[in-house]
Amino acid sequence: MKILQVLIISWFSFQSFAADNLVLVTIDGLRWQEVFTGADPQLIDNKDFVQHPATLKQQYWHTDPTQRRALLMPFLWQTVIKQGRIIGNRQNNSQMRVSNDMYFSYPGYSEIFTGVADPSIDSNKKFNNPQVTFLEWLSAQKTAYKTNALFGSWDVFPFIVNQQRSKLHVNAGFQAAEGYAVSEHGQWLNNLQQQIPSPWHNVRLDAFTQGFALDYLKQVQPRVMIIAYGETDDFAHGGHYDQYLSSAHRTDKFIADLWQQLQSMPQYKNNTTLLITTDHGRGSNSDDWQHHASKKASNGYLQQTNRFPEGILGSEHIWLAAIGPDISPKGEVATGKEVLQKQIAATALSLLGEDYKKFNPAAGKPIMEIIQP
Repeated sequence: MKILQVLIISWFSFQSFAADNLVLVTIDGLRWQEVFTGADPQLIDNKDFVQHPATLKQQYWHTDPTQRRALLMPFLWQTVIKQGRIIGNRQNNSQMRVSNDMYFSYPGYSEIFTGVADPSIDSNKKFNNPQVTFLEWLSAQKTAYKTNALFGSWDVFPFIVNQQRSKLHVNAGFQAAEGYAVSEHGQWLNNLQQQIPSPWHNVRLDAFTQGFALDYLKQVQPRVMIIAYGETDDFAHGGHYDQYLSSAHRTDKFIADLWQQLQSMPQYKNNTTLLITTDHGRGSNSDDWQHHASKKASNGYLQQTNRFPEGILGSEHIWLAAIGPDISPKGEVATGKEVLQKQIAATALSLLGEDYKKFNPAAGKPIMEIIQP
């Protein structure tokens, strides 16, 4: 069996895929529980976390979990599930987790983008990532990848992709659209962003991230783009389960609009892979769903020893969805063994027809459950 697996992986390393473009979307801290079963029955009418339970239940509640998840994320469960694949439903023998030992954002995003879990990345502080992301590596290989870009709501992303070294186009936090032929609509967004306050000091509203990303997509047409939405995590940390659900629903609509835009442009139509994932999970009950941390992080950087001395169990659990010309439709896919976050970078490169081994020999291998026929 091991010999067969090696042969399959070797074949995929040199296989020529059809997609010339790739968009990687991340939804910060969106639990697998909501993704696969919709609104949590423990939380949807909990008045500690929901202002108007009856209204929220009208929007997102159904006794059938498969109906419930479709109410919450209709694009994922009406389009992606039919045309692509998804892994991470731990109730269905499909398991995925982070490799890093922290279970929070910077280590998670670094692992997604670089293919390795670097133990030196142990905080969310603004420091330049010593690791090279697959975007940076691609932009150094071929002229066609020079316009690779990242758009994110959190203001730490320029450091996660080490913009100073990589010279990637990054628009994150409260940065304005600049550095390319910004459209009239993009200029309008620049002005609007200054006029509308964010609930958070370091994360903007995802509508601006969406708008800036689509403007760059239309004007520049990059081969590879990352879009990192952030509201879900911040509303969860604030204990606003109603806003957490509504943000997940809006983000699903953003992704649907993104996919529609891609299919309306000749360069991208039937020629683009879309990957959707998250940087970490969360707790699984009313006491800890707001939080995420390993035991190491809880007792160290996050200083939650008194409340969570063992960390937040389950916050290492994540998920991944994919749709595109090289993703044969199989819907929910069982994994048997646990798939790792550090395998996403190699998966993305393989779907672009690039040799992930040349990127970083230490990176996780491609996720066969996603890319095999």
